[in-house]
Amino acid sequence: MSTRPTLPSDKVSPEVHDIIASFHRGIVDEVAAAVTRDPVVVVGMAQNPVVKNARKLLDQAGVKYTYLEYGSYFSRWKERLAIKLWAGFPTFPMVFIDGILVGGHSELKKIEAAGKLKK
Repeated sequence: MSTRPTLPSDKVSPEVHDIIASFHRGIVDEVAAAVTRDPVVVVGMAQNPVVKNARKLLDQAGVKYTYLEYGSYFSRWKERLAIKLWAGFPTFPMVFIDGILVGGHSELKKIEAAGKLKK
């Protein structure tokens, strides 16, 4: 497994660490709590057809999930950016199963096709 490069902590000033740590922290904490608490979590945004397709796939498979929606193409982009920074995943939806980020709709389709998506 490869890791994506990130700026080393010693190359970030303490003031910037504080900014990063507090950037929409309430939203990040809300998502983190749901991921810890609920077996399946989908994080998305309104008006996004890929998010709708992921939810439809789960609905058709009979999988219960928690859905968290943060804005649309026209609003709340900073909150979504904070979630992306936290997860390290660049797009929505973000699908978490048993506390693990499994990806988005494309990855969810592969899980379903492999028969690994369980109610």
